[in-house]
Amino acid sequence: MNRIFHARIAWYQYFALALFTVNAVAALWCKYILPAVFMVLLLIVLIEQIIHTVYTVTSDGTLIIHQGRFSRKKVIPISKIGFIEQCHSMKFGRFSVTRYVLIKYDERKYEALMPVKEQEFMQLIEKRMLSEKLDSKR
Repeated sequence: MNRIFHARIAWYQYFALALFTVNAVAALWCKYILPAVFMVLLLIVLIEQIIHTVYTVTSDGTLIIHQGRFSRKKVIPISKIGFIEQCHSMKFGRFSVTRYVLIKYDERKYEALMPVKEQEFMQLIEKRMLSEKLDSKR
């Protein structure tokens, strides 16, 4: 059975939304049409990415990362995942700026994911990694 995890919205995505919105409104206010159209297009792409980013763990042993209609899907075989761990970008005491799940696959490829339910996501990936290793030994 496929399991779908939605992405969490990070603070910098909110900041980018606010920044592009203010710039688009200011450009429209001052009647600068080309910069306004450009900012609105950036807003559309960003909103599309925020709303439609999902991580799908399939029953056949793959992790599919889909980041909206304007980007390609990344397909990562779970058998090629080296490790998965929860990371923090910067900490101030006990508080961190951004939490994410880091996945290393192939030899030198990394992917930083931000699922809503991080622990469930990590447990499912680790469970599938373990079952893939057991199946390969048979």
